[in-house]
Amino acid sequence: MLRYLLNVYVGKQIFDASKPKVKDDDGMAQQFEEGFGLSRNSMKIAGGLELVGSIFLFLSTCSKSLSRLGSVIVGSVMGVAAYKHYEAGHGFKGAKHALTLLGLSALSFVDTLGKKK
Repeated sequence: MLRYLLNVYVGKQIFDASKPKVKDDDGMAQQFEEGFGLSRNSMKIAGGLELVGSIFLFLSTCSKSLSRLGSVIVGSVMGVAAYKHYEAGHGFKGAKHALTLLGLSALSFVDTLGKKK
């Protein structure tokens, strides 16, 4: 039960973060280009992966496989996000949210291993 609540929390956070990226927001694109040196297309790809990962996390009550897949997608995107924050000089403070979501998605993934439903 706790894993499902965790997945809904992480899914909601990631879904909210993906909206401006998927909608091709000019302000977000400018932040990606100036802050991280990434193109608008990279922003759209990151937003799309976040959106798909969050949907899988929302659907995790249906299947452990969906939970694992969502956790891997979200963890991958958040790992890159944390790295880009460090690379841009934001330090731990700038990467904290991405690292938190990365850790929570990793916990969710680990929780699905070894248990039979």
